[in-house]
Amino acid sequence: MRNVSDAGNRPLLSAADLGDMAGERVTLHGVIQRIRRLGWGAFVVLRRHDGLLQCVMGNEGNEGLLDSLACEQSVTVTGTLKEARIKDSSINPRGVEVQAEAFSIISSPAEQAPVDMTKKVLDLHIDTNLDLRPLSLRHPVERARLKIAEAFAYGFREFLTSKGFTEIRTPKICSAGAEGGANIFKVDYFGRPAFLAQSPQFYKQMGVGIYERVFEVGPVFRAEPHQTSRHVNEYTSLDFEMGFIDGFDDVMGMEVEALRYSLRQVEKDCASELEMLEAVMPVIGDSIPAVTLEEAHGITAGLMDRDCSGEPDLEPEEEKVLCKWSSDELGSEFLFVTHFPTEKRPFYTMDDPENPGTTLSFDLLFRGLEVTTGGQRIHDYDMQVEKLRAFGLDPDEFEGYLQAHKYGLPPHGGLAIGLERMAARILGVDNIRLTTMFPRDVKRLTP
Repeated sequence: MRNVSDAGNRPLLSAADLGDMAGERVTLHGVIQRIRRLGWGAFVVLRRHDGLLQCVMGNEGNEGLLDSLACEQSVTVTGTLKEARIKDSSINPRGVEVQAEAFSIISSPAEQAPVDMTKKVLDLHIDTNLDLRPLSLRHPVERARLKIAEAFAYGFREFLTSKGFTEIRTPKICSAGAEGGANIFKVDYFGRPAFLAQSPQFYKQMGVGIYERVFEVGPVFRAEPHQTSRHVNEYTSLDFEMGFIDGFDDVMGMEVEALRYSLRQVEKDCASELEMLEAVMPVIGDSIPAVTLEEAHGITAGLMDRDCSGEPDLEPEEEKVLCKWSSDELGSEFLFVTHFPTEKRPFYTMDDPENPGTTLSFDLLFRGLEVTTGGQRIHDYDMQVEKLRAFGLDPDEFEGYLQAHKYGLPPHGGLAIGLERMAARILGVDNIRLTTMFPRDVKRLTP
């Protein structure tokens, strides 16, 4: 028998803490990112939980120790924090470095890494990068991309919580697909057919009847056979749903505020990562402009070599053209496109009573890519049953979902933001797999 105390829960000093501790003696742990050996000693850069930290050690009395150090070793270092000689925020957080007295090797790799992790940029083919993901993600640039996505999601959570939203966790194994169609993964659920969730949509709407305002940050699955730089088959969706709305403008207005807050959170928490990646943060003014799909097609017709008028959706080239137009003409890198056709939107989307054949729905475009889909939902039971039948669906197969409508729902709407797409656009990364920890696509199921 033994007792477990909280002795192991020692404080983890952050870069911000170290910046206020110049002159103090510390013992820190980390992994050796790179070593620069010189005639007088060595610079040893440690990879820590929140970035890099440079340590300096002279040769005198330490030759054997310095010779034994290698990249990817886990070590502790004891020394004194001093003002950094070289002002480099990527390796000297808050302008300090460690004048090392001793290193203790905790563990060493079994073999040398197959790529040079000391380079400023890995510069690997994307397939090689993803094949070696447990290693490549240790590189500061790769880590920084995910850290920025994490900060955005944190800001999303914090903002919505402050606005009275309740965070929920919804099933990912479902009896029916929220979006329908063929892009749904089927699974054998103890001999019964089931599906991986395409969206938490059904449960968000049920949640409106429980908490009025709900949100979730979680995985969703799409069985789309696309092999493009903008698609993966599992991604992180930032969803919210809100009740007692006057119209879908309320949903778009909430997103404007949420984006503004989340982007500020990225700037606050990831200043060094943004500097390392040379990312240019977008600025959101008092509002984000909006055009209808019909207007959007009209705009692109005058700027492209073909006219897409009458198409039920935007083509990828149109998204790029519209974003450039919005930035140049309206001063906004974000643009809402509204009123997509009924047949293009899911069965739970509210039709526009003033524009038959169109829906009270929207996409948000950002730097040439759709990053959000949302709109007002049907809250009336009879209307939802009728819409299901119009889509060729059997209402009896949606009995659980329809309980929310049958027993009363307020007018409501919501949206979903693709986290990987948003991070990719913030960072100017062409392929969203590079903003995904371990991407899943048509060809990739490991690591």
